[in-house]
Amino acid sequence: MTPSRRRLGGGHAALAATAVLVFALTAHGAPPAGAPYELNVILPLTGGAAFLGQTEWRTLQVLERLENTRGGIQGRPIHLAVQDDQSSPQLGVQLAGQVLAKKVPVILGSTLVAICRAMAPLMKDGPVMYCFSPGIHPDEGSYVFTAGVSTHDLAQASITFFRAKGWTRLAVLTSTDATGQDAEEGILAAAALPQNQGVQVVAREHFNPQDVTVAAQIARIGAAQPQALIAWSTGAPIGTVFKGIAQSGLAIPVLTTDGNMTYPQMQQYASFIPDELYFPTSTWPAYQTLPPGRVKLAQKVFLDALQAGNMKPDRAATLAWDGPVLVVDALRHLGLDAGAGQIRDYIARLRGVAGINGIYDFKTSPQRGLTLRDAIVTRWNPSTQAWDPVSGSGGGPMK
Repeated sequence: MTPSRRRLGGGHAALAATAVLVFALTAHGAPPAGAPYELNVILPLTGGAAFLGQTEWRTLQVLERLENTRGGIQGRPIHLAVQDDQSSPQLGVQLAGQVLAKKVPVILGSTLVAICRAMAPLMKDGPVMYCFSPGIHPDEGSYVFTAGVSTHDLAQASITFFRAKGWTRLAVLTSTDATGQDAEEGILAAAALPQNQGVQVVAREHFNPQDVTVAAQIARIGAAQPQALIAWSTGAPIGTVFKGIAQSGLAIPVLTTDGNMTYPQMQQYASFIPDELYFPTSTWPAYQTLPPGRVKLAQKVFLDALQAGNMKPDRAATLAWDGPVLVVDALRHLGLDAGAGQIRDYIARLRGVAGINGIYDFKTSPQRGLTLRDAIVTRWNPSTQAWDPVSGSGGGPMK
């Protein structure tokens, strides 16, 4: 049941890898004992990204309890040690430096594009860093891994979905920070693909995340008569955008980043959320519609664990799940003395591994494991307080 993955690469090995991961999630082991094995975590528990970081931290605590009921790591309990980067790239770098000084093999976090980008150069020779932002794009073979479907693949899935709906005149509104810059690059690249030759970006607007109004940008967007708007920023700035849309009377479909797929966001902006609001994301919201299979099994374990922890699944929770599970799985197989290079190479060889966000194949998608096929588009449903899948794989039609 637990063969070595040093020979991964073929179909049988991929299925074996999946079986091992599911076993790690579901099999009960002896109660862990001895000194805890510490995993270091850096998250924004305060500041502008706290709505993500707080949920991610609660999720990691749920996972810690779950994995310790499964025997911990080789009989020793797992202990997660968190530090607060206060949503600051500068502080994130400082904290990462302190963790590096401890000569640990792994760091979990952080959350924002800017913080992960700032921390990443410190990992040139290790340790492994598993960032929880889909908006970074680590170099193949590096020690940096990243969670979720790439923001560039999410943009492509979104435009595929829009094109199928007949919405080919698009407006783009992005923040001027690292999150917005990455998004605009991906959106424009997706719009320029041959299959999207009928798609026009009729307006491109930008705003500073500190701006208190985007009225001028929304007015220019409205004048361009788009059929849909992609508004990409995370946290409080997207609230400013939603409020500006409501005040202007602009009544077109709006799509935003899955970084805003959190219950705190939806509750805070409930009175002025666009009537037709879409989010591209990975497969995690599709549990009810997925056929029986390995991804659904992984999702059931996740959902049962969250329910036991009095939590509901949102994007912050799902970004903080699969990566740490893979890290724990690596340590269980490599041993407690495994170094950063061994952990990096172990994860990099994984293929066909089912997680809550899709099927991981680090050969096809280095440092991330997920691809366009793992992306779907969802729509916020205020009556059920849930994100309903409205597309199939890659933004295509639902099956």
